[in-house]
Parts: sequence; C-alpha cells; structure tokens
Amino acid sequence: MLKIGQEEADAVARVIQSGKIFRYDKDGECGKFERRYGEFLNVSHVALCSSGTAGLTAALGGLGIGPGDEVIVPAHTYMATALAVLAVGAIPVIIDIDASITMDPQALEEAIGPRTSAVIPVHMWGALCDMDPILAIAENHGIFVVEDACQCVGGSYNGRAAGSMGHAGGFSFNYFKNITCGEGGAVVTNDERVMRRARCMVDPCSFYWEGKDDDFRPFSANGARASEFEGAILNAQLDRLPGLIEKLRGHKARILMATESLGLTPSQRHSPDGECATCVMYLLPDAADAEKFAAATEGTILARTGRHNFTEWAPILSMQGAHHPALNPFNLPQNADCRKDYSKDMCPQSLDILQRTVSIGLRHDMTEAEIDALISRINAAV
Repeated sequence: MLKIGQEEADAVARVIQSGKIFRYDKDGECGKFERRYGEFLNVSHVALCSSGTAGLTAALGGLGIGPGDEVIVPAHTYMATALAVLAVGAIPVIIDIDASITMDPQALEEAIGPRTSAVIPVHMWGALCDMDPILAIAENHGIFVVEDACQCVGGSYNGRAAGSMGHAGGFSFNYFKNITCGEGGAVVTNDERVMRRARCMVDPCSFYWEGKDDDFRPFSANGARASEFEGAILNAQLDRLPGLIEKLRGHKARILMATESLGLTPSQRHSPDGECATCVMYLLPDAADAEKFAAATEGTILARTGRHNFTEWAPILSMQGAHHPALNPFNLPQNADCRKDYSKDMCPQSLDILQRTVSIGLRHDMTEAEIDALISRINAAV
C-alpha cells in the first residue's frame, strides 16, 4: 500500500450520503473508475471485480480457456496465478523465471506444447516481464497472452502500460498493492467480445442492470462484483499514483547509483524507466552470501516469500483443484493428456535464482536520511 487517508474517507462518506451504494449506476463510482482506468492504461474495456484472482479468472474465461487447455505460468508468482487457471478447468504448466525474477522467454518457447492455449507472464514485485519476445513467441504459436499485472499497477514496458499488451490482463487492488481498496481487482481487454464474457464471469446477472445483448447468452459463474465503496476509494487514489511511483523510481535510481561501484549485481531489469520500483533487488553469488546480505540490509530472500514460489503451491502440487473430485480439473477426462508432472525440485534455474536474490523494500515517503541509512547498510553488508 502506497498511501490511503482522508481523501478516501471523504469519498466513502459521499457514497454513503448519496444512498447510491449499488455499483450499477451510470454515474457511479465503479463505472467512473473503469472509464478512468481504461484511459490510464489505454485499453478499451475495464471491469472491476472482487480480487486479482477474480480478474485473472475472468480474463481466462473471457478468452474461452477451459478443460483440455494448458496455460503456462512462471515458477515465481503468487499462487493465485495458477489457481485462476484451475478455476476455469484448465491445467497450469510451470516454467522457469530468469534473473529478472520474471518469466524466461526461452523457457516459454521450449514449454509450448500441442495443448498450450495461453501464457500468463507476471510482472513481479513492480518489475516488468520482457514482453516483446513473449508476445512474439505467443503470436508465432497462436496462443493467448493474459498479463498478470497484479503487482505492477502503474508500471509500463517501453511506454505501454503493464496489463495492456496481451489479449487480456488482470489487476489486484488489495492492501499490498500500489493503489488499494482493501481488496478488489480488475480485468481489462481491448476486445469487446472477450469483455462480454469476462463481465459475465464477474457477474452473470449484470445484464439485468446493464441491458440485455441479443448476441450474447449469459452463462453461470461465481459472483465477484466490486462495490461502490471500492470504486470511490480507487478514484481517490488513481490521480496520485503516477507521482508516488515517480518518487519510488527516484529512490531506486539513487540507491543503485550509490552502490554501483560495490561489485553487487542488481537483478536484471526490463524497461527500467517503467518499473514501479517498489523494491531494489540484488543477485548474490551464492545462497550463503544472500543470507548474510539479507540480514545486514533488512532484506528478504525471494526463496522465502511463501506462496509466491511454486514449491508452496500446495493445491497444485497435490492436484487438489476443486472442492469436489468431480469438478477437479486434474480428474477431468479432457485434461488426461495435459502435463501435470509437478515436484518441488522442478525448475532448478528458478530455485537457484530465488535462493540468491535479496529484495529490499522501498517506500515513496522515505526521507533522505532513511535512504542514506539504507545505502550505508548496503555498503557495510558488502
């Protein structure tokens, strides 16, 4: 969370005072945010929903992904990325990251098989995937790209907003994200047909309030509607987002410049000018060095971030894909030929990188003294 305060409280109070707390109002807060966020991202369609997981699930459903399909996901991402694949009845295939802590394009190329229908590159920790080769590989093989921008709200890759470059994208607005309404998320796309299906995934009763489309037959789905309170909070936050991220980028640039002569290896960066810069990451020579460096700098070894690592995705590793065995994607006959060879020692390249990478969190409101102190800790650690 970057910042939340009186502006958000005032926005919620206005919603309460208006008495219009249901999201289906043409002048409502949710609709207003969807229009504004679409302009911010330069995408045609945005639908708010209850979480980033719901947004990714709606994106996959909007594209028609389901049983019989494989969807490629990176070994380092919050478990929700893979859970969204299971939620639509498809099977996640886990591949390596590279030193950027994002999907390795070469691993993607090598992993595409006859049942691969989509790939979900994830912009992790505010850093950008190398989208140009990923998009080119996907186009060459005729598969969909669903961007997971849940941890990169406000980021951009070579001038294009994170989440806007694929066939669809998902965002999270929970407590830990750059803009937050406590929980919440969004699905985005430039394809109207995809959005009609995605909106039905978010709310299968939406046509009652928004009008029936004779060219579209609604289907059953779990409700994942956002509230006007969430929309109001997000509207209060959106205007300040670019300025806060600009401060973070300045802090990170200063730290990297001050430590560039120490012999440290900053994590590989794609489109550095567009990162959210919510942390600075260093790749250490070995796990023992990473241990010492993390302790001295108050940093975090990425191998220890829990559900962000595939080794901790218990529902996937144990193939428990649904509450009932008859609905479990791993049991479906359509998925019999999909790859399900999971183990905790798969993706050795990822495990090695994560054991050696230390992340140090940054805040937009860090003082000069705090930044100087962090630089001193890094110097002392080296």
